[in-house]
Amino acid sequence: MHTQLDWSDVTTIREALLRASSFLREKGTKDPLFEAELMIRHCLDWDRTRFLMAMTDSIDAETLVKLDGLCMRRANNEPLQYMFGEQEFYGRPFTVRPGVLIPRPETEILVEQVMDAAVKLWPEREELAVVDIGTGSGAICITLALEKPQWRVTTVDLSPEATAIARENASRLGADIRFLQGDLVQPLLNAGEKVDILVSNPPYIPSRDVEKLDDEVRVHEPRLALDGGEDGLDCYRRLCEALPNLLKERAVVAFEVGIYQAGDVAALMRASGVMDDVEIVPDLAGIERVVIGVRR
Repeated sequence: MHTQLDWSDVTTIREALLRASSFLREKGTKDPLFEAELMIRHCLDWDRTRFLMAMTDSIDAETLVKLDGLCMRRANNEPLQYMFGEQEFYGRPFTVRPGVLIPRPETEILVEQVMDAAVKLWPEREELAVVDIGTGSGAICITLALEKPQWRVTTVDLSPEATAIARENASRLGADIRFLQGDLVQPLLNAGEKVDILVSNPPYIPSRDVEKLDDEVRVHEPRLALDGGEDGLDCYRRLCEALPNLLKERAVVAFEVGIYQAGDVAALMRASGVMDDVEIVPDLAGIERVVIGVRR
């Protein structure tokens, strides 16, 4: 058995868990025991209950070879989601690979805020034109399309790689999405299209801060999806400048924002001159996470 770690005295699931977690601890990963458990479960395709019941069961050489490979990748700070090829979002499994940002749990708040605002503005189940700017894995646009099948959802991304992965996810999860490739809202402006709902989780890390991010993010996730320009607000400025030409008479606009950015983004949204109400919504940790505007 060709491995880089010494597994020669490992015969059971528990011993493999201890050996892998000990190695990850030495390498300084965030949660070595939990990560080792996830890796073993991934190798065996087991849920947590089965894993916990099988601690004294023997582990075969083939599984140890797989586990060894995962340990080496994790030692290089590769995100677990890329290693496993998947991340759950809004209760659904999304394929993720290098080339797309890994969906974060906080982004579910953005999706919920959009749906809540829409119900208040359009109490009937109307067919609305919705656009998600910055497709990534497709987590936002696909979730909206599946939760609100009467909506016509379009998404735009500059990255062909991200668009390809999002198409895979849409196909696998059965979502009807129109994919456009281009720079932010430019394809819609060029076509003279207007929308009822605009939602975006754009790049918002200030350029100087990208280099200070954890290796897990900085080295492995796409810079295009992280770097928001000198102050992190470039995309918000351009999106808000476009709102007068992009929104229908009644509309919802919602952005996810980075820490300490909500006030500035809310000001940009108000300065567009087309929003009647602008609200800031915190995430579960109390961080101002979503800026949502309504045009009545």
